[in-house]
Amino acid sequence: MARMSGKVVLITGGARGQGRAHALRMAQEGADVVVTDLCDQIEDVPYAMSSRADLDETLKLVEHEDRRCLAITADARDAAHMRRVADQAVTEFGRLDAVVINHGIAIPHTVDQDDADEIFDRTIETNLTAVWRTARACLPALRASGGGSITITSSAAGLRPFVGLPAYVVAKHGLIGLVGALAAELAPEWIRVNAVCPTTVATPMLHNQHLQTMFAGGKPDATVEDMVFPATACNQLPIPWVEGVDIANGVLFLASDEARYITGIALPVDAGLTSQPPGITPYIGRALAALG
Repeated sequence: MARMSGKVVLITGGARGQGRAHALRMAQEGADVVVTDLCDQIEDVPYAMSSRADLDETLKLVEHEDRRCLAITADARDAAHMRRVADQAVTEFGRLDAVVINHGIAIPHTVDQDDADEIFDRTIETNLTAVWRTARACLPALRASGGGSITITSSAAGLRPFVGLPAYVVAKHGLIGLVGALAAELAPEWIRVNAVCPTTVATPMLHNQHLQTMFAGGKPDATVEDMVFPATACNQLPIPWVEGVDIANGVLFLASDEARYITGIALPVDAGLTSQPPGITPYIGRALAALG
């Protein structure tokens, strides 16, 4: 039997990248899926964010797996909006069993740059506060189903500090604390809460001209190939990045009954990045921040 057969999963940030990979793996394992995304640009984000067309493509791909899918343009920063999304999921599919809170932004910056306060606030609101709001919004539906799981996308940057991404690091560390707090409070209701902590992943958040230039030491016309060497140096396994499906497999496990007694953990899917000697981690951030 498929691991998610008969279950309904809500995934934020589902228009592309890791969120799309999560949606597809869940569908392949028998789940019906609700995917949401902002489908708009957030100020200061240096790469193009997802569009409604991206979200519609995820819907088509899930339906191609012969599973039902509901695709909703939604702002996870808006608690009332996310409560409506959870209600829609129950109205459409009758229940909600798992929530994958996957959305996030990355804006490289330094402590001293003029707009650092604005970038910090924007990042915390999107990457941390909106996760809290989404989790709370989904609790009534999970309780009505007799329990379930919440899986939150943190990062290797939630386990180790990086240079050049201070707001992102703070938010991702905060998510680890949030997972622990929610897991402890919700365990008596059979709601499990875990985090997945990826290394660099081959998604548009990584593969865009801005970050290609940063990894290549400021080369303005840098390509993906120019990123390979510094990115490979981040990981113990000799690869520059992993694919979305590699993270999705971890998320699938945490959401499935195979992990029915696992709660409150932060699962690294990081090619050994966080097992590196402590001195290597700041190098990762310096590679990101090396504008030349």
